Amino acid sequence: MSVSLKRRKTINSIVGIVCTGAALLALFLLASILYTLVARGLPALNLNTLTTTMAPTGENGGLANAIVGSLIQVGIGMLIAIPIGIMAGTYLAEYGKGSKLAEATRFVSDVLLSAPSILVGLFVYTMMVATTKTYSGMAGAVALAVIAIPIIIRTTEDMLNLVPTPMREASAALGAPSYKTVTKITWRAAAAGILTGMLLALARIAGETAPLLFTSLGNLNWSTSLWKPMASLPIAIYQYAASPYEDLVQLAWAGALLITVGVLAINIIAQAVIGRGK
Repeated sequence: MSVSLKRRKTINSIVGIVCTGAALLALFLLASILYTLVARGLPALNLNTLTTTMAPTGENGGLANAIVGSLIQVGIGMLIAIPIGIMAGTYLAEYGKGSKLAEATRFVSDVLLSAPSILVGLFVYTMMVATTKTYSGMAGAVALAVIAIPIIIRTTEDMLNLVPTPMREASAALGAPSYKTVTKITWRAAAAGILTGMLLALARIAGETAPLLFTSLGNLNWSTSLWKPMASLPIAIYQYAASPYEDLVQLAWAGALLITVGVLAINIIAQAVIGRGK
């Protein structure tokens, strides 16, 4: 065996060991986080936690209003983000290739994709909360939508670009207009990838705290009004985690476990969708 070949094999073995060690370290850290969440959050997760509203320490409160508030704000945020994201991504992939508008849209989308969420919250605060003089669940939903939109745009564009061009040409050769080619051919071919992007966006905004602090603020009482301060799980965790009272700290762990399980379930669904699409 030549010296150079032996040296390459040695380096390859070292790199393989380092990569394996890094993977094991990442798995260990993830397992540690999950174990801590389950160990600390599961004892506090009971029927009372899921059915009782938030309350001061010693009053045996729960997280029901925070759970409902999160579902409302995330749901409305996705209802706003999905059509905008899909349409904008479709424009970039199908209609705007090479145009200055498409380049500007793509640039702004990429900037929003990497922008800190607290800046998004501050922007929506200026646009909605400061003008209406009140915090509201709708402002929180809009802030979450702004975070989700660039994720859906990027995923939609990438998935549509993967659709083979001959499929579009075949549709055009049969006399189909562009909108029918998009809705009947390219959207269907890229449906699994687009759905995955929507689920990833949902997972991203489900645990956002900073934007909601500037917009929906939080509420200890039961409130489903979109034009009043609204509770949410991330804000409840933020408020309770630093509390000196053990019962509130336990509720914070329970809320963290609920969000983690929800995000984990969304990611599992996304991976299953990817596998089915392939």
